[in-house]
Amino acid sequence: MFHTQSDVVFIKGLKVEAVIGVFDWERAITQPLLIDIALETDISRAAVSDDVSDALSYKEVCDDVSVWCQAIQAKLLEHLAGQISDKLFAKYDCQKITLSIAKPTAIAQADAVGVQITRYAPASTNEPATKDVTKEVNDSQADDA
Repeated sequence: MFHTQSDVVFIKGLKVEAVIGVFDWERAITQPLLIDIALETDISRAAVSDDVSDALSYKEVCDDVSVWCQAIQAKLLEHLAGQISDKLFAKYDCQKITLSIAKPTAIAQADAVGVQITRYAPASTNEPATKDVTKEVNDSQADDA
């Protein structure tokens, strides 16, 4: 019988203050973000050893994501999510990432708005998980002309 293993380390509701947005007033302030992260990774060593050094550090992931959000100062949540997923793949041994980023104060009539992405580990460590679509967009625009 063939078994596949799927272990997920998750962080739910990480609160980060960051510069995010396209409007001038948004670029001058920090806004709250709520972030959920699910990292598909092998936890079998930690499950057997019961040793924290064999486990992925939740605190380190939270600290890294907070610092990256503050440093990137993205205009779009879509861009921020792509950058964060690339950085997570570069630093941590995981096969799949699901990342949600919400802006709870963006729309008065809504509890929150945001994006959720799922990315798979790139084939090589030199290749970002977020595909560069700039060339595709430019090629598409040239075809339309």
